[in-house]
Amino acid sequence: MASADIQARVERFQKMAQADPDNELGHFSLGRAYLDAGMHDQAIASLRRVIEINPNRGPVYHLLAQAQLAAGRKADAIKSLTDGVKVAAARGEMLAKNEMIRMLQDQGAPVPEGPAAPAPPPAQPIGEAEVLCTRCGKVNPKLPKPPFRNAQGQLIFAKICAPCWKEWVGMGTKVINELRLPMNEPEAQKAYERHMLEFLGLQ
Repeated sequence: MASADIQARVERFQKMAQADPDNELGHFSLGRAYLDAGMHDQAIASLRRVIEINPNRGPVYHLLAQAQLAAGRKADAIKSLTDGVKVAAARGEMLAKNEMIRMLQDQGAPVPEGPAAPAPPPAQPIGEAEVLCTRCGKVNPKLPKPPFRNAQGQLIFAKICAPCWKEWVGMGTKVINELRLPMNEPEAQKAYERHMLEFLGLQ
């Protein structure tokens, strides 16, 4: 990606985070944009803010550790990875967990045992109207039907609870407004979907 494009992303997400200091997604996206731009100290600050808002997202610790290593802060990175492995294990975020374990091993650091990842639920453990939500890790009411008529909609229907989806609908409106996304354009739709999957923990 060209540096001008990265700078444009940084500016967009700066506005988003400044407009709503408690916007978890805004700070996460800003931290990743800073990391892509090589602005490691700024990335660290943004990603730490995400953890202050919501400490239960494994991928945030992964990005934070990347920024800390790039900034030469190995001890801080090991601490972030150690905490992140525990969070990801508890939430069943196996992709993030395994990547952070690999990073710890690369740094010669011990891997925490942490809590075991939750076992996959039986085919119908809690009835037709509930789901074990990937995002919040809780058993909650499921959506009445898939939100979209495609594979993505089926994935959300199978893994995301109704309260978390409602939360995204509100956040999605902010994403559209803050980034001024013209939703009739394919690139805007892709940007919206990327934010949605990040927010729901399906990325």
